Amino acid sequence: MLNAVTLFSTRYLNAALDQLRAQGHPVLDADVARLSPLIRKHLNVHGRYSFLLPELPGDLRPLRDTNTVDDDDACPTKPPNAWR
Repeated sequence: MLNAVTLFSTRYLNAALDQLRAQGHPVLDADVARLSPLIRKHLNVHGRYSFLLPELPGDLRPLRDTNTVDDDDACPTKPPNAWR
């Protein structure tokens, strides 16, 4: 399970970095070196699991829109648009 989560997170981290670079955001190598695919906030460790793949238009699910604000971005202890 850890290998699957690490692969999933790695692919989406790379996609997010590619999207940021394409939008002209500065992505520093020193910052990228601190990223880890072992984040787990997005995981459901209690409950049912489904391994059925949904119909997706491409290889990956769409990334969230960086131009919108969600509740986590309003948290005073984190800078805006902090990595999750």
